[in-house]
Amino acid sequence: MSSSELACSYAAMILHDDGIAITADKIAALVKAAGVDVESYWPSLFAKLLEKRSVEDLITNVGAGGGGAAAVVSAPAGGAAAAAPAAAAVEEKKEEPKEESDDDMGFSLFD
Repeated sequence: MSSSELACSYAAMILHDDGIAITADKIAALVKAAGVDVESYWPSLFAKLLEKRSVEDLITNVGAGGGGAAAVVSAPAGGAAAAAPAAAAVEEKKEEPKEESDDDMGFSLFD
């Protein structure tokens, strides 16, 4: 992360913490007061992002990642009655064979 991004991130968090509306002008003013030189587009990018997403959501979901999308099963031409067995087959749990421990083999790695 560049120092410009970091400075704008801190400025946005400061504004949010103080309960002040987050705008490009206010972010730029805080960054300038901190003595950090940033490209002129960074404050506006952060302000546009934070118009759509709240700072709290971004902070609490830092490690959440994108994750995998849920699998979608399309219904066959037979209707809902035919879809029920297909859904049951997807939900069926598969048992994995248990791994054998070193004790079962009669030797240990550290003997």
